[in-house]
Amino acid sequence: MRWDIFCRVIDNHGDLGVCWRFARQLAARGESARLWVDDGRALAWMAPGGCPGVAVVDWSDTGAVEAAVQAAPPDVLVEAFGCEPAPALIARYAGHARAPGFRGAWINLEYLSAEPYVERLHTLPSSVFRGPGEGLTKRFFYPGFSPRTGGLLREPELAARQAGFDRAAWLAAQGIGWQGERLVSLFCYEPSRLAALLRQWSAGDEAVRLLVTAGRAAQAVRAALALAADAPAATAGRLSVHFLPLLTQDDFDALLWSCDLNFVRGEDSLVRALWAGRPFAWQIYPQDDDAHHVKLEAFLDAIEAPPSLRAFHRAWNDTHDAEPSAPDAATLDDWARAAQRARDAQRSQDDLLTQLMRFVDALPRP
Repeated sequence: MRWDIFCRVIDNHGDLGVCWRFARQLAARGESARLWVDDGRALAWMAPGGCPGVAVVDWSDTGAVEAAVQAAPPDVLVEAFGCEPAPALIARYAGHARAPGFRGAWINLEYLSAEPYVERLHTLPSSVFRGPGEGLTKRFFYPGFSPRTGGLLREPELAARQAGFDRAAWLAAQGIGWQGERLVSLFCYEPSRLAALLRQWSAGDEAVRLLVTAGRAAQAVRAALALAADAPAATAGRLSVHFLPLLTQDDFDALLWSCDLNFVRGEDSLVRALWAGRPFAWQIYPQDDDAHHVKLEAFLDAIEAPPSLRAFHRAWNDTHDAEPSAPDAATLDDWARAAQRARDAQRSQDDLLTQLMRFVDALPRP
């Protein structure tokens, strides 16, 4: 089938990261995928070379939109995170969808959450009452952690890729002179408690090498340590800091597989940290009304996080006044067991794309 996926870049490429993985997985299954995006510049480093079977279209390009209107319409229109595709493209899809025997769907792919409402709303229909899609039906599809949700994005070969991963070779290829110290990856926004955590590692008993991703995480660390904007590395006591270049999606997976502790943010990297099965801490995207606090607690419940992991997440996300305590070896072992239990529980469920394709195929025909 032909799939059109619409993505608006909001969370510093996180939305695009999810949609690109989705499109790649469709192509790997022999489907035709077209990714419409309002700002695809990040794909130059996230997915250099693109992917056979995936076409990327700039939806702000009038010529591209006009060409798409003339081309064969999609069988499945995926509106990622309620991003509202161009009316002309909805109209083209609507004419196709109203034809007898149509076997596709209009899917609103929602944000990931473990909150109870996800199970209630997953796969529910929503009638379109106005605009070029009037009379059609959207269907909500929610990623999630329970069997009553759509599951998580996961490539069929992911576990095998990780099992064959060579940590030392990958680190050497990145120019990281690893000497056996604890490796910690950092992909974050600007945590208010970051400086306190860096001080703890600096004054600690164990050597820690912090691998910092490019962008906001690097800016936050440089600010906390009063480093020059172009500093490639730094040392503070028992802490050494290595600033990474922009990583492809596959190299980001390798980073998570390499480290003893991973700090992630948003949605896409949270899911990849879960599949890595390594200890991790999540910085949730902050919301003005503190609704993210509820979302965080629901996630911690879903993975059955031990008390120390809950306490760290609450401190790291500013839901409590206490500073986060840098985890020692015993605590990391506890977190690793929790991460592996959560990963195994998710592996026992079908992945998101498998569930979505099955759902679309089972929909009643006009």
